[in-house]
Amino acid sequence: MTLPKPSSIAETIEQIARNGRAAQRQLAAMSSGDRAHALMLAAAHLREGSDAILAANVQDLAAGKENGLAPAMLDRLKLDEARLEGIASAVEAVAKLDDPVGQVIDQSERPNGLKLSRVRVPIGTIGIIYESRPNVTADAAALCVRAGNAAILRGGSEAVHSNRAIHAALIAGLTAGGVPSGAVQLLPTQDRAAVGAMLSAAGLIDMIVPRGGKGLVARVQADARVPVLAHLDGICHTYVHASADQAMAREVALNAKMRRTGICGAMETLLIDTQFGGSTALVAALLDSGCALRGDARAQALDARITPASAEDWDTEYLEAVLSVAIVDGMDAALAHIARHSSGHTDAIIADDDGAAAQFLNEVDSAIVMHNASSQFADGAEFGLGAEIGIATGRLHARGPVALEGLTTYKWLVRGSGQARP
Repeated sequence: MTLPKPSSIAETIEQIARNGRAAQRQLAAMSSGDRAHALMLAAAHLREGSDAILAANVQDLAAGKENGLAPAMLDRLKLDEARLEGIASAVEAVAKLDDPVGQVIDQSERPNGLKLSRVRVPIGTIGIIYESRPNVTADAAALCVRAGNAAILRGGSEAVHSNRAIHAALIAGLTAGGVPSGAVQLLPTQDRAAVGAMLSAAGLIDMIVPRGGKGLVARVQADARVPVLAHLDGICHTYVHASADQAMAREVALNAKMRRTGICGAMETLLIDTQFGGSTALVAALLDSGCALRGDARAQALDARITPASAEDWDTEYLEAVLSVAIVDGMDAALAHIARHSSGHTDAIIADDDGAAAQFLNEVDSAIVMHNASSQFADGAEFGLGAEIGIATGRLHARGPVALEGLTTYKWLVRGSGQARP
């Protein structure tokens, strides 16, 4: 497709959206089995096209390093054989999931004999705007197709070659399985005006899902005339309760922070109960792993390597090997800190006291709340959802990892026998 001139961006987005709507109607009419089969073919084509995809990714990585892309962004961008196999496997996993479309949510009969039911249906055409992570191209496409939605993908310029190679492989498999090519479209331009056109396409695009940095998400949420499903920050806390097993606390905290520092489920603040007996060993383990710690006065007293935390640190998503640490006086202080500083993404408690754990799970108002587990499990695949299109931290429609069910809405079906309203 010829790259559109700036003056034609809005018309290009409109045409792409209309193509998506037409394709979505065909997709929704396909059987669940046919959609699943097409996704299996798409996964096979991802594997067959691995050489081309990895070569494209090398181009993107080289350009990213030359342009000074941050290490966390480079990590998100990087593909290798293992990660590409993970992408293909995720597409297969989505294909094997139960199809939510057509599922009866509930049903009832009114005194006048009318029979009512609520049935899940696709949302329609979904726009996904994302940065750096080329796996989103496949994850978003697979989830949308499985749930009967058309996808319009706008990846970041830093992953342009990777996204195009992945998209080409997906389309080859999907069309071989009978899915119209317009069901998964990748924008042919990196012009930033295309994002604005997508955000303004009310009536043509039914929902926007942004995945990327705070700047991107904030812009989407501020400018969109289309409903948005998103989270702004991943400021995730782990609270080590006084009753926590010391070895477990060290293992979980190290994993929550250091397994992959650049993902939204990485721990950014560690809260340690003043009565926890293994505080010194815990912070030493983090420091020895290469993590820089910024703490309050009591945290600094645990280890001379801990530097002072500023007020801004408690509200910072580092996405690198930096961690804020605070010593808190019990559960109430921990809950108050989280209520003030959490972004509502994922917060966790390490505790052997089941009563304390229950209080934490009940009172922390985040999309994901965990007990004795690493916050890095905040992932659709780890939740058995196959993949995710994003993490939602709002309180409407969907919350937490958004997968198939989150990409559906419902309609009412009313069956009568000639009733007329008096």
